[in-house]
Amino acid sequence: MNYPDLRADLSQRVRARPSVEALRASRIREVANAALDMPDVLPFWFGESDQSTPQFICDAASAALRLGHTFYTHNLGLGALRDALAHYVTGLHGATSAAQIAVTSSGVNALMLAAQLLVDPGDRVVAVTPLWPNLVEIPKILGAHVQTVALTHGADGWTLDLDALLAALTPQTKMLLVNSPNNPTGWVMTRAQQSRVLGHCRAHGIWIVADEVYERLYYGEGTAAPSFLDLASRDERVLCVNSFSKAWLMTGWRLGWIVAPAALMADLGKLLEYNTSCAPDFVQHAGIAALQGGAELTARVVAELGQAREHLVQGLNSLPGLDVKAPDGAMYVFFRLPGASDSLALCVRLVREARLGLAPGSAFGDEGEGFVRWCYSGKRALLDEGVARLSHFLEKESV
Repeated sequence: MNYPDLRADLSQRVRARPSVEALRASRIREVANAALDMPDVLPFWFGESDQSTPQFICDAASAALRLGHTFYTHNLGLGALRDALAHYVTGLHGATSAAQIAVTSSGVNALMLAAQLLVDPGDRVVAVTPLWPNLVEIPKILGAHVQTVALTHGADGWTLDLDALLAALTPQTKMLLVNSPNNPTGWVMTRAQQSRVLGHCRAHGIWIVADEVYERLYYGEGTAAPSFLDLASRDERVLCVNSFSKAWLMTGWRLGWIVAPAALMADLGKLLEYNTSCAPDFVQHAGIAALQGGAELTARVVAELGQAREHLVQGLNSLPGLDVKAPDGAMYVFFRLPGASDSLALCVRLVREARLGLAPGSAFGDEGEGFVRWCYSGKRALLDEGVARLSHFLEKESV
């Protein structure tokens, strides 16, 4: 039997789903890729510290490996880690049990699991932007429609029009996505704003998924930023996502968790089985060590970041034409830069011409265009050198 030769048509037929094809590629990665094989580039584009994970955490993982902790664990995580997380969350936000916590393979995995748990194709999701692109794109992978409500940039930095957000949260909305402290702006939702949003979402049956990965990187009063966990009972429509990446210098370990109603845990366990089965056993032991012995580490990280924040903001404000406000949280300064109407093109030029690596504002949505993001979790001398390179670049541009 003769079969038709379809190879000529292969390029038209071998395609991903349209919703996947439509996803935004990472513009931060695009800038980083432009720096490949370039010497002496200062990389302030990614959201991670230049400090390695402390030895006591690494030692816990090494000990676990030596003891043979290389097998599957419970889908929801080791009991000891869930207990440690329950104790930690309770100390920050009130009574929380291990039965309300699922361990995940990173914070972004937790966000994907939350979306898979709640979102069907065609559902309406609202997100506060500018925003880390993964949060906006994840619901789209599942076929949801995402509406954005933009923060406003003004004399006081980044602020939220709460009435605009509440108006967008109609009874037809399935889920609200809030990242506070926010990546990239450093904006923090106040307790009063959270209270109004929670009451509104309760009235309309809207799920709140709060990305609180940066909650400890907060420069206001208290040891953590305001959280929906401070206001909501553990059995209502609130999921809070967190991670070991930032506060314990563990970005590469890929370990996170979700606080959710206990009634959802069986279904979360099923989703974990079909995504990653479980977080690695020895990595979970590292998480236990971080929680049990990391209080001084986290306090030091936050203090150092607060000092770096003030130092960088002061340095940037010394440059002509820049007006930069210190953010309330996270580890980024998100500021308007002359010539950033096409922020991606500008950031590629900064890499090639100034050896300075910043993240383009457009990576965080249309609302971020015209801005750039600078991660200040590096050594002070490197921040100073970065400011000097930016100053030299701007001087050449003004000639």
